[in-house]
Amino acid sequence: MDRRAFMKGAGVAGAGAAATTLAAPAIAQSMPKVSWRCTSSFPKALDTIYGAAETMSNFVRDSTDGNFEIQVFAAGELVGGLQAADAAAAGTVEMCHTASYYYWGKDPTYSFGTCIPFGLNARQNNGWFYYGGGNDLMNEFYATQGLYGLPCGNTGAQMGGWFRKEINTVEDLKGLKMRVGGFAGRIMEKLGLVPQQIAGGDIYPSLEKGTIDAAEWVGPYDDEKLGFYKVAPYYYYPGWWEGGSALHSLINLGKWNELPKSYQAVLASACEAANCDMMASYDHKNPAAIKRLAAGGAQLKPFSQEILSACYDAAMETYAEISAGNPMFKKIYDNQLAYKKDAYLWAQLSEYTYDTFMMIQQRNGKL
Repeated sequence: MDRRAFMKGAGVAGAGAAATTLAAPAIAQSMPKVSWRCTSSFPKALDTIYGAAETMSNFVRDSTDGNFEIQVFAAGELVGGLQAADAAAAGTVEMCHTASYYYWGKDPTYSFGTCIPFGLNARQNNGWFYYGGGNDLMNEFYATQGLYGLPCGNTGAQMGGWFRKEINTVEDLKGLKMRVGGFAGRIMEKLGLVPQQIAGGDIYPSLEKGTIDAAEWVGPYDDEKLGFYKVAPYYYYPGWWEGGSALHSLINLGKWNELPKSYQAVLASACEAANCDMMASYDHKNPAAIKRLAAGGAQLKPFSQEILSACYDAAMETYAEISAGNPMFKKIYDNQLAYKKDAYLWAQLSEYTYDTFMMIQQRNGKL
């Protein structure tokens, strides 16, 4: 046997053994056991919205061989749905899955994390968050709240809600009691509508009794479960206040900073995966749901151009008012507005033209 070859092989084997000895603790250090709790703002019955948090959690667990576990709790199991971000900021839980605009009453800047009336659609929202600086701007704001945010789901453009009677003109909005909150409620107040804050489970009986005249929820798949068409048959579109509603994982800032970089990367990727999955799920489920609703008696109605234009003008007036006294809101609004101008310049060319042609084929029975 060649002594030099033997010694060389032995050296390699020895190095390999040493590497094996060193590798285990190195890997253990880079993938420590981490257990987090995530409180959702949504009940399990809203399987698509709530499910985005489960998708994120499963991705994290599977990508770390179970070393990073995030347990998801439905709204009310740990804290109320509208207290989710507060719980994450306080460290009661490490993170939450929520709609950022739920907290707009604390600061209207929160709204950009989900959507603002006449804002970006779902694809544009993703472009703005991931490549247009939107997520960096939002995290500049979230840091002041003790949070770090990652987009984690989108509903797409929502519907405009269920009405007990037809709404054709701006005059028809005056005195109308509608379950609608946040920015939409503030804007519609300018047109005489009376916004109502009502929990999801109380909407149907309120419509049935006539306590309210209208209510918005999400879209066909989720709305169908609540049976609104039985007591308020006019189903209006589009939900101009929610052109592309994003959900977020809002994480306690200190806990985010403590995570190993590899776990930060996994969690960010998991949120991106859930973001894509939720939109795909709605795109799959809503077409069948809208057909079932129509068959059950729902009457689909577009908001008139008069109403849309009046609401748009009221929204622009509202943004100017808020911007005058809130520098962070103005900074993000101006950035998103510039992005939106170019986004719609492009969208009306190839995308809109193609979609419009294909919709005509569908209407003509050629698909």
